Amino acid sequence: MSYTVINPATGEAVTEVAHLDEHDTDAAIARAVTAQEAWANVAPVDRARALRRFADAVDSDTERLAQLETQNSGHPITQSRWEAGHVRDVLEYYSASPERLIGQQIPVAGGMNVTFHEPLGVVGIITPWNFPMTIASWGFAPALAAGNAVVLKPAEWTPLTSIRLGELALEAGLPHGLFQVLPGRGSVVGERFVTNPSVRKIVFTGSTGVGKRIMSGCAEQVKRVTLELGGKSANIVFADADLEQAAATAPYSVFDNAGQDCCARSRLLVERSVYDKFMERFETAVQGVKVGDPLLDDTEVGPLVTQAHKESVQSYLTDDVPVAFTGSAPEGPGSWFAPTVVTPERDSRIATEEVFGPVVAVLPFEDEEDAIRLANSSDFGLSGSIWTRDLGRGIRVARGVEGGNLSVNSHSSVRYSTPFGGFKQSGLGRELGPDAAEHFTETKNVFFSAE
Repeated sequence: MSYTVINPATGEAVTEVAHLDEHDTDAAIARAVTAQEAWANVAPVDRARALRRFADAVDSDTERLAQLETQNSGHPITQSRWEAGHVRDVLEYYSASPERLIGQQIPVAGGMNVTFHEPLGVVGIITPWNFPMTIASWGFAPALAAGNAVVLKPAEWTPLTSIRLGELALEAGLPHGLFQVLPGRGSVVGERFVTNPSVRKIVFTGSTGVGKRIMSGCAEQVKRVTLELGGKSANIVFADADLEQAAATAPYSVFDNAGQDCCARSRLLVERSVYDKFMERFETAVQGVKVGDPLLDDTEVGPLVTQAHKESVQSYLTDDVPVAFTGSAPEGPGSWFAPTVVTPERDSRIATEEVFGPVVAVLPFEDEEDAIRLANSSDFGLSGSIWTRDLGRGIRVARGVEGGNLSVNSHSSVRYSTPFGGFKQSGLGRELGPDAAEHFTETKNVFFSAE
């Protein structure tokens, strides 16, 4: 069985990718078990050097990786280049971890007590199609640093850069079997990660529905999970905000990557007293977003990932949904979709469900209390933005909003040096930040008697 990769900007076939079956998956996991046993015994300084060599290999291949990502996913080329550089940076950051997985000496009576961070073994990583390279690196870099082996299943639609990263790992000298990329269907390869007892942890990024099924399956073996799931994040604009800046930046908080981002601020909450003034500025900003050929350096937004996903996004724009205004997009071949601004009721489907496309719902609010209540009226709690000149209000609202990654007077969501994850049904656990490598270990406590 195989999958035909389609260029979403042209609709043309790119290549065929063979899919693994359950037998192939089990064989790969068995190789990972063997490789991990040796890798765990490699001196921390040498593990660190190996990860730096991997980072150097990625650095030397950034343009090829970027071209592959743009061809496969439709990301604008400047974004794809940033993503390739981000993978390099994540590897470099976690190359410091092997020598810093420091345990404790805990004072006790009658002897000495110390703790160790032991690797889990084999880690299964299942990545989404929206950010194939970057999200993969958030899992495999700290997992490898902590002494684990990794089997990575990329999304069926977007496997090309993950496959290339697997090749680069070998070119950099990582042992065979230590980091393997296994293309295939989630119901086959991903499911085997869940059921094979040699896989000790699953890291999954994707829809909340699939995440729940993975979590349920892992419960059978009490298998560890990290889940990064859906979002319906709020961008809250108060009347005292810098409206020019808030309106100018708002399109990029939701339309970047054609809205295919779990951190997208797809609910734009605006204080009613400045609603009309803000919307005038916002319309100008939306119409200035450049949607077009992802190979051009000045393109800001590319196509949706597939025609099937375009149809899914379009299904939310039913006849009863009020469209305030739209941006522009190319016509003809490709999965193009113009940035779209809607003004629905608070409890409507388009205002509560994750569209995962370039669509934003604008909702007015009355005051600070109403803004927090509206922001929290969601099953999700991943990210969000707060625009205000009042420092006290910024603090109060940031503490009041149920979200794992908030920013005040900006739209920042992800830095590899800070923890990332969500509240409620947006996920479980945290990725990135200085403690990520420890999340791929077990703490072992050892008492040495003085008798």
